[in-house]
Amino acid sequence: MSETQSQATDSETTLYDLASKDRCASWSHNALKARLVLNYKEIPYKTVWIEYPDIAPTFKSLGVIPNSTGLPYTIPTIRLPDSTYIQDSRSIASTLETNYPTPPLKIDSPHLSQAEDLIAKLQLATRPLWMPLLPTNILNDYSRTYFEETRKERVGMPLSEYGEREGGEKCWEAAEPIARELGRLLKTNGGPFIEGDTPSYADFFIVATLEMLNRIDAKIFARLVEMEDSLGKVHEACTPWLKRDD
Repeated sequence: MSETQSQATDSETTLYDLASKDRCASWSHNALKARLVLNYKEIPYKTVWIEYPDIAPTFKSLGVIPNSTGLPYTIPTIRLPDSTYIQDSRSIASTLETNYPTPPLKIDSPHLSQAEDLIAKLQLATRPLWMPLLPTNILNDYSRTYFEETRKERVGMPLSEYGEREGGEKCWEAAEPIARELGRLLKTNGGPFIEGDTPSYADFFIVATLEMLNRIDAKIFARLVEMEDSLGKVHEACTPWLKRDD
């Protein structure tokens, strides 16, 4: 576990994020959702980087209350200035929206459920393209072994075999109608954001996955943007809040 160099004080929020090789920079779609909110609202924070195998022991040692469902400890997690720990990107966004209401992010927008549904489908459709590349392109050896073993259990085969058997053009054929539907959502009020000129958390939900794909393999991101230009436009519009990635 390592901390980004910063003028950290007790009044700052701490974001726990997944480490990456070389220079640590945020890449996980879940962590990027939280980071986009922090950056957009200009909330002072520092980052603590954690390797995959260290997530559970780190949060146990800090006394973090386990999640009630799913994995007990997850990234992102934040520590608020009052020493409260919050897991889950949606819970983090809701808490930050309550504590820092300006500028608003419309967490309760009906468009959010649409974005969540479509992004889940897009991730699944393209998973054989990006998941086999993630451990090699992003992770340190310590996390890479953990990721490859746990995802092997999830998909039922080694990731290299998964990419060979399930990847290719059929992934893009499955992804295209989903990308088109995301485009229609983003054009609801003319774009580039779903609400028009003002971003909402639903936009950040979409952009977090786009940025993750971009960091894993820029070619995957480029093909999605070529397929549906609204995806590129919303990603570009969010550039100011993607700039700080550490």
